[in-house]
Amino acid sequence: MESEVRTVALRTGINVPCFVQGHLAEGNDDGGAPLVLLHAWGESWRSFERLIASLPPLTLVVPDLRGHGGADKPEDGYSLIAVVEDVLAMLDALGIRRAHVLGSSSGGYVAQQLAATHPELVQSLILVGSPLSLQGKPLFANEVDALTDPISEDWVRESLSWYRLLHPVPAAYIEDRVQDGLAMPAAVWKASLRGYYDAVPPTEAGTISAPTLILWGAHDHMVPRHHEETLVRRIPGAQLKIYEKTGHLVLWECPERVAEDVEGFIGDVKGQPTRLR
Repeated sequence: MESEVRTVALRTGINVPCFVQGHLAEGNDDGGAPLVLLHAWGESWRSFERLIASLPPLTLVVPDLRGHGGADKPEDGYSLIAVVEDVLAMLDALGIRRAHVLGSSSGGYVAQQLAATHPELVQSLILVGSPLSLQGKPLFANEVDALTDPISEDWVRESLSWYRLLHPVPAAYIEDRVQDGLAMPAAVWKASLRGYYDAVPPTEAGTISAPTLILWGAHDHMVPRHHEETLVRRIPGAQLKIYEKTGHLVLWECPERVAEDVEGFIGDVKGQPTRLR
């Protein structure tokens, strides 16, 4: 299946790289909406490479979010609402009217906000290690606030140890995540984290009506189980799948299993009637 990385100019005033696989004109026909993948804080679209390799030949759209990877890095515009505006602008620029949306970790927070505020765009929602709420300054925020440029490679490596890994993850993949971290200026690390913890949680700001699959690692010390169970209660018909012996970084640890669950879920959704708020 053909793929390329495009530079997409957004009406929000920035340019972002976007990995596109397949033909969007075909992928946006009824019943064939593309799958949009939204990465976590501190990562880039390349964090999905192992998942992409494990998926069947789907039409995919995978951007770098504002300030991350090769995307433009303005001084401001990192609120949750502003990041969602970037995603909306990307969909518009690519002519996408509806999409399946998958978000990993904080990327799932962006995906929730998109589904809550623009239900007409989200055919289905897949949340992978995604929080119910990021409100309130996290313990490591003071460490992030102390960052200066150039970002220390030692600090980026140490930050990855915040997330316990219970499955082997290729060293080359982890090295790529280190490079993702080094690509972000200190100001972006700070502003993007602040944008998440200052935001009203999406399920408190609106209602999510899209068919939803939640994937969560049983040993996730960042996102507790009762938060995921609350998400299930707040999203009508949501399914929760628990990955035993897996931590917060479900996408890193189990890309093949995530791909299998995503394929099955999207296949099921295609046979369901559209549900809008």
